Amino acid sequence: MKNIIKIVMSIMVVFIGLASFASFGDFINPNLDVTEVRASHILVKTRPEAVKIRKEIVNGDISFEDAAEKYSLCPSSLNGGDLGYFKRGQMVQPFSDVAFDLKVGQISDPVGTKFGWHLIKVVDKR
Repeated sequence: MKNIIKIVMSIMVVFIGLASFASFGDFINPNLDVTEVRASHILVKTRPEAVKIRKEIVNGDISFEDAAEKYSLCPSSLNGGDLGYFKRGQMVQPFSDVAFDLKVGQISDPVGTKFGWHLIKVVDKR
């Protein structure tokens, strides 16, 4: 009888553990169901430039969109840096990874790619 109780208790622990794991799925990776991100970015040549611009934005000295128009080397600067919606892997990998990991409204730390240094702001996810 004791062995049966031990087996039943072990099975219950496993099922409770699986249920807990499933309910914390969003904690593990909340972006698995996100297929597209709409983001804006600012592209500059060096990391120190990107750090300086991010500080201006975070301090409220300039909006992200105005900073994109003022500083960004990308043609998207004419639209406040807006890149529209894109899917995973559609952009260069470090850029795409960071964009999908950010929360809506969040601004990234500088992200280096072969094009230069980016500040990324996620506008929407769907």
